Amino acid sequence: MTIGVDVDFGENGLVPAIAQDVETGVVLMLAYVNEEALSKTVETGYAHYYSRSRQQLWKKGGTSGHTQQIDSIRVDCDKDTLLYRVEQTGGACHTGKESCFYRTIDGEAVESVETVFDPDEIYD
Repeated sequence: MTIGVDVDFGENGLVPAIAQDVETGVVLMLAYVNEEALSKTVETGYAHYYSRSRQQLWKKGGTSGHTQQIDSIRVDCDKDTLLYRVEQTGGACHTGKESCFYRTIDGEAVESVETVFDPDEIYD
């Protein structure tokens, strides 16, 4: 895989990256990517992101083991948003859910989103 599009990282050097399960189409999460994270993702075949709170690069699953193997990367028409189509191992959300999008705007749980691990067993 190579980077053949000039991604527009904007003034802050970041673009949003949406992770989507390649088999089910379920949207798993959204995180941010800088040039280094995108290069590392392309180089390794595993999703890497940039943590705005910690101000550092991180590999998805580095602590939990719940990795995202890249199937393909898509770029939107403005070249300022990425779509990572991934094979998710374990849950995508640090809460233990398979997707970070497990509740509606009025706070109701989305019944189809399963809890797939106990975060207390992974994160201290």
